[in-house]
Amino acid sequence: MQQFDLEDHEYIELCNLLKLVGITGSGGMAKMLIADGQVTVDGEIELRKRCKIRSGQVVSCMEETIEVV
Repeated sequence: MQQFDLEDHEYIELCNLLKLVGITGSGGMAKMLIADGQVTVDGEIELRKRCKIRSGQVVSCMEETIEVV
């Protein structure tokens, strides 16, 4: 499990998070994975590409897990 630090921000959009942590090489690829139902947030499939991810949430995609702190 890797951690992503929000620093001074309240949230990050799901598609941007996947790109920034290196799971996908581009925002477009991240959006495709989300649309295909391959991303979960707190154990539930998330289909909203711009879903606001906040501190304390856990995102999983392609056998990678990210804890947002």
